[in-house]
Amino acid sequence: MTDTTVQKIDSAHSPQGKMGQKYLASGVHVSMRLWENEQPDESKPPTQRDYETVGYVIAGRAELHLEGQMVLLAPGDSWVVPKDASHTYKILEPFTAIEATSPPAQAHSRDEA
Repeated sequence: MTDTTVQKIDSAHSPQGKMGQKYLASGVHVSMRLWENEQPDESKPPTQRDYETVGYVIAGRAELHLEGQMVLLAPGDSWVVPKDASHTYKILEPFTAIEATSPPAQAHSRDEA
């Protein structure tokens, strides 16, 4: 039998993670989160995650530092961070983006480490 569950998530009432992200819809194999109006700051230490991330910039600019490369992210850009890739972000101006992670990032608090 197929899963016919439909979920609607209102971001105004979404739970917020320790890093400032809002959790949006989440399925068995993929989840979404919103980074809203993140303020400019210094890059954090590089990290590696056990999930793949794809993202889309809604507003603002940031640098993605990924495995020795730097990619400038601006409105309309999308990006991929492969599973286990060393990366960090430097926010250059107030930044809003949507990310999808597979498998879901919030499973077992993986995105809080």
